[in-house]
Amino acid sequence: MSELPDVTVYVERLRPRVQGQPLEKARVRSAFLVRSFDPPLSDAEGREVVAVSRMGKRIVFGLQGDLHLVFHLMITGRFRWRDRGVAVPKKMGLAAFDFPAGSLLLTEMGPRKRASLHLVRGEGLPDHDPGGLEPLDCALADFRAALLRGNHTLKRALTDPRAFSGIGNAYSDEILHRARLSPLRWTTQLGDDEIERLWAAATATRAEGTGRLRAEVGDGFPEKVTAFREGMAVHGRYRKPCPDCGAPVQRIVYAENETNYCARCQTGGRMLADRALSQLLKKDWPKTLEEWEALRGGGEEGVRGPE
Repeated sequence: MSELPDVTVYVERLRPRVQGQPLEKARVRSAFLVRSFDPPLSDAEGREVVAVSRMGKRIVFGLQGDLHLVFHLMITGRFRWRDRGVAVPKKMGLAAFDFPAGSLLLTEMGPRKRASLHLVRGEGLPDHDPGGLEPLDCALADFRAALLRGNHTLKRALTDPRAFSGIGNAYSDEILHRARLSPLRWTTQLGDDEIERLWAAATATRAEGTGRLRAEVGDGFPEKVTAFREGMAVHGRYRKPCPDCGAPVQRIVYAENETNYCARCQTGGRMLADRALSQLLKKDWPKTLEEWEALRGGGEEGVRGPE
C-alpha cells in the first residue's frame, strides 16, 4: 500500500506537471473506480488544477470552483505519467486524465479493484480526512496522546489512520524494529521512555524513507512504487538476516497483511504466534528463536518451522 513517503513524492512530482493546468478529459475505463455521483465526474473537465496536496494516504487535486478530486490508491493502485492521449491499458488500466503536458494514468494490479476516486465539493472534503496525526512534525506529547487514545497493539495503533496519518504495513514494521518494540505490545503497557523511543523512530523512519524515494526518483516521475525496498530492515525480508543482529527476520501473517520483525531485537527472542500455523502446530509451535532455528536445521524429520 502506498504510504506517506510514496504519496509525498507523488504529490511533489505531480505539482509541476498538472498544477495550473486544465484537466482536459477524464477517461475512465473501470466502472469500480468512481465512487461518487454528485457532482458528476464530467464537471471536473475543463477546470484548472489549483492545488495538489496529500490528505493522509489520499492525493487531492483542488480544482477551480471549489471542486476536489480525491484519489485513494489503496494497495496496488499506481500513477504513471505518459504522453498526452495515451491509451488506457486494457489489463491494469483504471483511467487516464489528460492535461496539456501529458496524461496521468491510474493503474491497479490484480482482480480486486480497490482504488477509488471521488469528486467532491469543498464542504464535503473533510469527510475524506481520517484525521490522524502527522508523525513527521508532531510533538512528543501529541504523539503520546494519539497512541494512548485506545488500548491496541502497537502494530494496529500505528496503522490506524484515525490515530496516525500515512503509516501503513511496511513502515510500521520499520518503525517498530527501529524502536526495538514488539508489534504485539499493548499501547498501555509502554513506559514513557518507550513511547519517546517510538516517537523518535516514527519521525526518523518516515523522513529517511521519503528522502530515499526523492533521491531515487530525482526530477522524474515515480515508476517503482512498492512496499518492499532495498534498505529496509525487516519489511519484506522474511528469513533474511536482521541488519543489526544477524538473526533471521520473522513474520506473522493475518488475512492479506504480514508483520515482519526480529525476534532477537524486538521480542527478547520470543517467537510471535502466527494464527494459522500456531493453531495447526499447537504444542509443536516454536516459542523461542532458538527452538525455531533448531527445527529449521532438523532436516525433513520432525516438525518443520514456520514457513
